[in-house]
Amino acid sequence: MARGGEDRNQRKGTWQPYAMLAPGMLWLLLFFLVPMLILLRYALSEPTDRFSGKYELTFRFANFTDAIGDFGSQFLRSFAYAGIATVLCIVLGYPLAYFIATKGGRYKNLLLGLVVVPFFTSYLVRTIAWTTIMGDNGPLLAISDGLSLTGLLDALKITTNGGMLQTQTAVIGGLTYNFLPFMVLPIYVSLEKIDLRLLDAAKDLYSTPRRAFWKVIFPLSLPGVFAGTLLTFIPASGDFVNAQFLGGPNQQMIGNVIQNQFFKLNDFATAAALSFVLMFIITVAVLVYARLFGTDELSV
Repeated sequence: MARGGEDRNQRKGTWQPYAMLAPGMLWLLLFFLVPMLILLRYALSEPTDRFSGKYELTFRFANFTDAIGDFGSQFLRSFAYAGIATVLCIVLGYPLAYFIATKGGRYKNLLLGLVVVPFFTSYLVRTIAWTTIMGDNGPLLAISDGLSLTGLLDALKITTNGGMLQTQTAVIGGLTYNFLPFMVLPIYVSLEKIDLRLLDAAKDLYSTPRRAFWKVIFPLSLPGVFAGTLLTFIPASGDFVNAQFLGGPNQQMIGNVIQNQFFKLNDFATAAALSFVLMFIITVAVLVYARLFGTDELSV
C-alpha cells in the first residue's frame, strides 16, 4: 500500500507543474500566438483588389524587403531616438536610484512613490502635457529667452528657429521622461541588494570612494542596468505617441508609419510586414546585447 501511494504521489507530482502553467500558456496562446499568426498571414498576403480590403495569402516575402527599403530611414530614426533616450535614462536614473538606495533612509518608500507617481496619469495625457511645457509660450523657452540662450540652443540643434516642438529634442525628451521610471526601479532593486559594508572593506584596502564605486558597486548593479535598458529601449523603439504629439513630419518613427498603414491607408500587408521586421530587429539586438553585456544572474 505504501508503495502504491508513493507511486500515485509521484505521478501526481509530474502533472502538477503543467497544470499550474496551463492558464498562462492558454493566455499566451489566445492573445499572443494567435494574433501573431494572423499578423504573419497579412504580412505574406496581397490585396485582391484596391478597394475591397480583402487579402489573399500568396506568400509574398517581398513585403518584408519592400518594408525595409521604403521605410529604412524611419527604422534608423526610431532606434537612434530610442538609443539616445535609453542612455539619457541611465545618466539620469542611476544617480537617482543610487541616492534612494543609499541615502533614502526612512524616506525610501516616499521617494520611490514619487518616481512612480507619473504612472497614475495616462501615458497620452503626460505626453500631451509636454506640448505645453515645450510650447512657444512654455516655461522651457521662457527660461532660455531670459538667459539669452536661444542662439546657442539653435546652434546645438536643440531648438529650431527658437522653437522646441516638432524637433528631435522634443521627441527624445518625451521618450526619456516617459520611460525614466523603467530605468530607475530595476537599478534601485539591484543597488538595494548590495551590502554597503563592501565599501568599508574597499576603504580598508586603501581604495578611494570613487574607485570603490566603480570596482565594487557599479559591477554589482549591472543586472539592474541591463534590465532597465531592455525595459526602456524596447518600448521606446516602437513608440509613436511622442513623435506624433511632440515631433513633426521629419521626426516620424516606425511606430507612426505602422499606425498610419493600419488605420489610415488600410494597407495591412505593409503594416504587418513592418511590425515583423521591427520585432525581428529588436529581438536580434536584444540577443546580441545580452550576449555582450548580460550577466550570469540574469541568465539563471
